[in-house]
Amino acid sequence: MSNKITSVQAMEILDSRGNPTLRAYVTLDNGISASASVPSGASTGENEAVELRDGDKKRYGGKGVLRAVENVNTVIASRLIGHDPSRQAEIDRLLIELDGTSNKSNLGANAILGVSMAVARAAAQSAQIPLYQYLGGAGARRLPVPCMNIVNGGQHADNSVDIQEFMAVPIGAPSFREGLRYVAETFHTLKGILKARGLATSVGDEGGFAPNFSSNEDAIETILQAIDKAGYKPGEQIAIALDSAASSFALDRVGEYDLKRSRAGRKTSSELIAMAGEWLEKYPIVLWEDPLAEGDWEGFKQFTAKYGGKIEVVGDDIFVTNTKYIARGIKEGTANSALIKLNQIGTVTETIEAVRMCREAGWRYFLSHRSGETEDTFLADFAVAMDGGHLKTGSASRSERIAKYNRLLEIEQEIGKEALFYW
Repeated sequence: MSNKITSVQAMEILDSRGNPTLRAYVTLDNGISASASVPSGASTGENEAVELRDGDKKRYGGKGVLRAVENVNTVIASRLIGHDPSRQAEIDRLLIELDGTSNKSNLGANAILGVSMAVARAAAQSAQIPLYQYLGGAGARRLPVPCMNIVNGGQHADNSVDIQEFMAVPIGAPSFREGLRYVAETFHTLKGILKARGLATSVGDEGGFAPNFSSNEDAIETILQAIDKAGYKPGEQIAIALDSAASSFALDRVGEYDLKRSRAGRKTSSELIAMAGEWLEKYPIVLWEDPLAEGDWEGFKQFTAKYGGKIEVVGDDIFVTNTKYIARGIKEGTANSALIKLNQIGTVTETIEAVRMCREAGWRYFLSHRSGETEDTFLADFAVAMDGGHLKTGSASRSERIAKYNRLLEIEQEIGKEALFYW
């Protein structure tokens, strides 16, 4: 006999930036109750599903989510009560139809995703299996390589660095536990180097250090110094991944950019691509996310044509976890990987469909958190379920990031000797 949903509720909570977000609760007739909290991004693509904000300047500067909460408590609750939580695709379809818009702007992607995630968690608990196994099947056992953000720039920090994320990637580690140790030790070693240089060791939104480096390349070179000083071999045990978030320094005209934070000046797409080639010759970079802006499809295509055989070229803002844009990217050769964020598209089912599309095209897919996170660990289970092989969820600081890493350590221990880990 299947279980039924008896209650759907939501409340307003705060994310890691101290801004409101939504937590949803789903209760079943067998007494099981599960919750899920929704993250929020700062560097967002223009085609992302819409977070519903109140706009009341008297509360949280207009960022309140009481309207989204009310939509869960009334509209969504009345539609889902009595449904079987194990029918995830059916429930997500109902939520999409209930909203009735292409970008979830009616009920709010935050309202819809919170419920979608809570339903999945409740169903997993009811089935008495871990969430990663419920979503990924009995064979889910691959732990993701942690691409740890150890230097923040761009929209995630107030500093002199244009590139938004510099990540340390433990490509040579034998297990998730060891890989996490490699990059955590590098993070702490980097702090010592920064202090010795008289640079700030305060952190950005995702927990990475955010000092004023002399250039973007200075950031990379300092990270390589930290890798070496921590006792690891750059390029063999720990490599570099970058997220340019190029939309943040793109000018109004497609194909023109201004690296004004680092005072590197204006550049065309071709000049950015040439600069990337120089960096790839000098540094052990294995992944580059959003090297061009979301509107610069031609620039993205040229970048991938030049470097896609050597590194993973990831589209984030350009694809926004949406199969419509990923399909175009596959057809046009825009990238060879897509960033996957649950709240960019708004339901668990649609996120899985984006992953499936990448997999069937022979693309990689890179699971990701958001800069405004919560202590919810859904993403950790989801990364194992999707078998993507790598994940970014912040640095070795800030508890909302550490929560995901600790959950992955739990999963690895639970799987035991059968756990897989490789780049």
